[in-house]
Amino acid sequence: MGTTGDEILLALKTHGRTTAAILADRFGISPQGIRQQLDKLLENGLVSCADEPMGKGRPRRFWWLTEKGHGRFPDTHAQLTIGLIEAIRTELGDAALDKLIARRERDTLEAYRRRLAPCRSLPAKVTALAELRTKEGYMADWEEVEDGFLLVENHCPICAAAKACQKFCRSELDLFRAALGDGCTIERVDHMIAGARRCAYKIAMLPNWTDMRTSG
Repeated sequence: MGTTGDEILLALKTHGRTTAAILADRFGISPQGIRQQLDKLLENGLVSCADEPMGKGRPRRFWWLTEKGHGRFPDTHAQLTIGLIEAIRTELGDAALDKLIARRERDTLEAYRRRLAPCRSLPAKVTALAELRTKEGYMADWEEVEDGFLLVENHCPICAAAKACQKFCRSELDLFRAALGDGCTIERVDHMIAGARRCAYKIAMLPNWTDMRTSG
């Protein structure tokens, strides 16, 4: 069975800009077959491409999702959410909206802490957090990097709400810090609202972190 356009869109959403050769290798099909699918996606306005020089030799063509392509991974109830946010601001004021965001943060933090409680190491906590976020629609993953870990979210199901009220984004960063505890620092290094293709968080372990597998 051949690779479908939706599978290619998902790969571009998850891994970012790439070449036809890399996609062909990932799916185990010919570069020609991938290029045919990419050309169809290009005609439909779902992807874009550009040739970039790579030193000596021919330029390499890179492909990425357009705004329309990102739209294939919908923002959950976007218009309804924006309408509710504006209605709360108009009828009740910003203080009421802040109160609702704080309530959402408290409820979510309680659920996260229950899930992370059995974890005995920071990698285990990050793994559990990524799994929680994926279930919520964020297409999350993590990787080990120098001096810590990188939590990556390839999709934002509340992007419209975050654009309408960026306190949602600040709330989520505070939420991660509270869920993972005092033994690490967290900073956002990529942000969809700022134009990045993803949100990413650098998690660094502090010297006072205690791995509960070896403590007590």
